[in-house]
Amino acid sequence: MLHVKASSIWALAIVSALGISACSSDSSSTTADPTATTVGLIQGVQSYEGLARNHVDGTVDYPQSPPVGGDHSPVWQNCGVYDTPVQNENAVHSMEHGAVWLAYDPELPADQVAVLAAIAVNQTHILVSPYQGLTNAVTATAWGVQLPLSSVTDPRLAQFVETYQEGPQTPELGVTCSGGTGDPIS
Repeated sequence: MLHVKASSIWALAIVSALGISACSSDSSSTTADPTATTVGLIQGVQSYEGLARNHVDGTVDYPQSPPVGGDHSPVWQNCGVYDTPVQNENAVHSMEHGAVWLAYDPELPADQVAVLAAIAVNQTHILVSPYQGLTNAVTATAWGVQLPLSSVTDPRLAQFVETYQEGPQTPELGVTCSGGTGDPIS
């Protein structure tokens, strides 16, 4: 029996409604970051290993942007949808709990932000927020894995959420993504 999370159903419904095709047989990919490796069945996912997990005060200088893990705030970011940027250190702590962070270009049109917000509906471990300095539409990140995408309707986005939300890479599986800091708009 196939287990499908509601987030994937929402994302696939949106992708289908927009008429986007999910066909691709090319499994090759390149990596811009020399410390990253490409893994898994989702083309373009980069993997990062050896990430520290210490609680620290203040800001952390992360080698990736958005960060994929590492030292972080002792307080996690409440999962949900934000219309303002969140602190990297809080978001990294949420990813340690199994969150997928959908960081989007602040210039993304409202209808495309709505596609990302729809993915978070009825989900406990999805964090959506604008992120300054992105060179692509959205970057999907979970602890130690990242996928930059040029479109919010790319079918790999739904695959990433399905695979990595509270996925096998989660250091603290089963821990909440609420009761921390921040007031999501939805």
